Amino acid sequence: MQAGNAHYRRGKDLPSTIPVFPLAGALLLPGGRMPLNIFEPRYLQMVDEAIAGSRLIGIIQPSLDGALRDDGEPELCNVGCAGRIISLAESGDGRYLISLQGVCRFRIAHEAVVKTPFRQCRIAPFLTDLDEDQVGSEVDRPSLLKAFRAYLQANDLEADWESVSRAENAMLVNALSMMAPYGPAEKQALLEAADLKTRAETLIAITEMALARENEDFGSSLQ
Repeated sequence: MQAGNAHYRRGKDLPSTIPVFPLAGALLLPGGRMPLNIFEPRYLQMVDEAIAGSRLIGIIQPSLDGALRDDGEPELCNVGCAGRIISLAESGDGRYLISLQGVCRFRIAHEAVVKTPFRQCRIAPFLTDLDEDQVGSEVDRPSLLKAFRAYLQANDLEADWESVSRAENAMLVNALSMMAPYGPAEKQALLEAADLKTRAETLIAITEMALARENEDFGSSLQ
């Protein structure tokens, strides 16, 4: 897996502990890009330390059940995705505008006891995510595009179909998963899908359920 100027081929290429950024409804996947507007002081410090070190930050959702620790901070989901800071700009008003590129998913081994204001976790990376030869040949591309097209039509949205047609399967599935306007539970299901084929099937199922709900709501409004 290449992210920015760095190559990640083995577990040894990743640090054992990384800072984590809890963000509800956020989904970063390997190879995907996520822009972030950083303004909270502890996360400004997190970016400073990441830039000075591995440049990796873990994007992870707060626990889906809303559980809190004794200090009021949210418990975390078990699985997140490590991203490398590939661009950083200073806004001039105290913010950082950064872009992360997904490297690999990880499972939290345990949360580290640290003195930093931001949280850090020891991680167990999903090493299969580092394999760039996953071409996604088993993805049911026609069904995926059919569901995507139906969702766009139902919501009066447009897409750059020329770019969609050129995108290879892994990029297409992960980009659509990250862009999809679904809730935290759906985003976590997409993140934790075992492989690209399963993620595509999950995305199709979620989209079809969303369309069915919209049709039911439309039918109810006519009664």
